[in-house]
Amino acid sequence: MTQARHILIVAHTGRADSLDAAVQVCRQLLGAGIRPVLYGDEYAEVLEAAPDLDPVELLGSTVQTSDLELVIVLGGDGTILRAAELTRGCPVPLLGVNLGHVGFLAESEREDLTETVTRALARDYTVEERLTLNVRVKVNSEVVYETWALNEATVEKASRERMLEVVIEVDGRPLLSFGCDGVVMSTPTGSTAYAFSAGGPIVWPSVDALLLVPLSPHALFARPLVVGPDSSFAVEVLDRTQGTGVLWCDGRRAHDLPRGARVVVRRSNEPVRLARLSQGPFTDRLVHKFNLPVTGWRGPADDVSGQTA
Repeated sequence: MTQARHILIVAHTGRADSLDAAVQVCRQLLGAGIRPVLYGDEYAEVLEAAPDLDPVELLGSTVQTSDLELVIVLGGDGTILRAAELTRGCPVPLLGVNLGHVGFLAESEREDLTETVTRALARDYTVEERLTLNVRVKVNSEVVYETWALNEATVEKASRERMLEVVIEVDGRPLLSFGCDGVVMSTPTGSTAYAFSAGGPIVWPSVDALLLVPLSPHALFARPLVVGPDSSFAVEVLDRTQGTGVLWCDGRRAHDLPRGARVVVRRSNEPVRLARLSQGPFTDRLVHKFNLPVTGWRGPADDVSGQTA
């Protein structure tokens, strides 16, 4: 007997277009003999919108994350981050369909939804691993909180009127102390998210690296840093800070930081796996997602050795 195939659908069902897309995907999967799986409130919302979809299964009840073949994510980057959080610890790949604005992590657009599901059914995709962060908060040398991040871990001031006083550490050695609004510690995946908005460099996903970008620093040398994947960052909230800080991971998980708290960030042993439909270069993704002007480009020219430049 052939083992049943289960594909999880994660959608922002509070939006009508996303709910319609979820119903469409469920029907296409059921028509192909695949069991769609939904999670939490999305399960009830989809069945309310389309009662004929009662063969759909509920994650955590009849199906576990370890049973999943693939996750189809309908929404923007925030929905993909939620799906990554939901399936953390399970090597199932995520296939994003952009229903938001930029949708940098998504692999296809709304108008390609039927073709995207068809390729998912045929397992016609490759899987790319993305580096993630392990994040620890220490107070008086005791680990009081531990989490992870796909995009970034950000130490921020908790009060708008109070500056955060921090000291930055790289590989166990102090580098610089300064006042700021915060510090972003990012993966290459997150280099086009918060770190990008803060003036950090864009790092190609194929590069194993960690980034640190200060937010509104009051210091001459407080520049973005890029270090190797085996390095670590630490940010200490100094006692001279007038207020308190807060740690945000992927904009989804938060933890308060009292004076003296220490946030340590290093590479996690658990990557996030993204399903890819195209083997196009990351450069093309940047041009497409950010609508970058490339008018006038004539392409590589052959030199005398026959190589292109």
